[in-house]
Amino acid sequence: MTAKPNLLFIMSDQHAPRVTGCYGDKIVRTPNLDKLAERGVTFDNAYSPSPLCVPARMSLLTGRHPSSQECWTNSDPLASDTPTTSHSLGAAGYRPRLVGRLHSIGPDQMHGYAERRVGDHSTNWVGGVAHSLGVLSDTQGPFQLSLERAGGGQSSYEVHDRDVTAEALTMIDELAVICETGEEEAFSLNVGFMLPHQPYVANPDLVNDYLERIDDPRWPQPATEEDHPYLLWWREKTGIDVPVDRQKIRNARAAYYALVETFDTMVGKVLDRLEVTGLADNTLIIYTSDHGDQIGERGLWWKQTFYDDSIKIPLILSWPGVLPENERRDQIVNLIDLAPTMLEAMGAPALPEIDGRSFWTVAKDPTANWKNETFAEYCVDGMAAWASGLTSQQRMIRAGKWKLIYYSGHRPQLFDLDEDPGEIRDLAESPEHAAVREKLTARVLENWNPADIDAVMATRRRRKEILSKWSHETKPPDTHRWQIKMEDNWLGEPPA
Repeated sequence: MTAKPNLLFIMSDQHAPRVTGCYGDKIVRTPNLDKLAERGVTFDNAYSPSPLCVPARMSLLTGRHPSSQECWTNSDPLASDTPTTSHSLGAAGYRPRLVGRLHSIGPDQMHGYAERRVGDHSTNWVGGVAHSLGVLSDTQGPFQLSLERAGGGQSSYEVHDRDVTAEALTMIDELAVICETGEEEAFSLNVGFMLPHQPYVANPDLVNDYLERIDDPRWPQPATEEDHPYLLWWREKTGIDVPVDRQKIRNARAAYYALVETFDTMVGKVLDRLEVTGLADNTLIIYTSDHGDQIGERGLWWKQTFYDDSIKIPLILSWPGVLPENERRDQIVNLIDLAPTMLEAMGAPALPEIDGRSFWTVAKDPTANWKNETFAEYCVDGMAAWASGLTSQQRMIRAGKWKLIYYSGHRPQLFDLDEDPGEIRDLAESPEHAAVREKLTARVLENWNPADIDAVMATRRRRKEILSKWSHETKPPDTHRWQIKMEDNWLGEPPA
């Protein structure tokens, strides 16, 4: 074992932790993630800083809340002079490498990485040239069409991840030689996957198998008078305000399970190659995702809410001889905490002005001191297709057993997760819970002003509208973009 450790960071997109064997699912097949959990520490209460891709991923890079870095939406660029974990690792003597998904919008497509391969499926630019999934077009977004066109087939997202897997294996082989020759003392490698993000389309044989075994959603859609007014609006705008045919629900859920299994197989290849090359012993392996997926629970799909199905993430850390094996942690942590945790473990300099807290001592010792509290944000400026011009500022706090969701302009939601893990009984208007509601609301609004955020987002939107028109007219070249082929997308049987 060398003195300097290696880092392998694996990140998926939209993986709800409960759809994993090591998180208790009895149906899905995830032997490789389960094996990783057996060899490491699994966090049962890990949260995303935002139930949306770009802000969650940029917060992981910076260790900062979306409002702190002014990156709330999928069209908000992260300032290129903001230090990231990759910058810190580079400062510590590593050469940070990335294979696959980053999902950064704007001219900076590296954010501290020294080398990047395969790239993203989407444009670099606000208003840039969009990709098309052919017969699956628009099924990657939060639209009812994603349920209409769900089931057996193939999407470009899976094809992308095959390329990511192949390139990750090549990279690990190269790193083995580099470390063996002493060209570099140790490596830092991030592998970013698209799966199991919708389209809800996967290998037909796997989908058919899961159709025979999956359950229907546990939690039914609430009656209109019981639903939150913002969620009523959300259902209407995304086309899920009317009941969805049960078979379509089952097709989408079966496909999601199949996508998770497909992704797990890819992870297994990466982990196996690490073992074969002899690099595994002194490597910190981290697996996580940017947010979850509701896959029909409460009649909701995709992410974009603060229910645990959407905002919780899987988180597994493994390091032979350093971290304990086959242990679990119930402490409440966040991706913004993972950033300083990773840097502490790797001996890299701490990032300035971060909001996150390192939980490295917790990973090693379940009795270590830790404040069980975290936050998440979801703020929209109306630019996204699903926003329909609406602006909204929302923030969640999870404190111990309590979760409060603050909606600017609407009543809050309050849940007791010990008594009601399904988040069915909203206690926000219960007189006996008024003190809890008021205390948590004050905590949510501490150093977080929705009116100020709305004003900043409005200014940024005016900027982005110019940038969008510029990119539409000038069509600047994309860098690190993986090219989608429309013919790679199909439903039913593969084309002849």
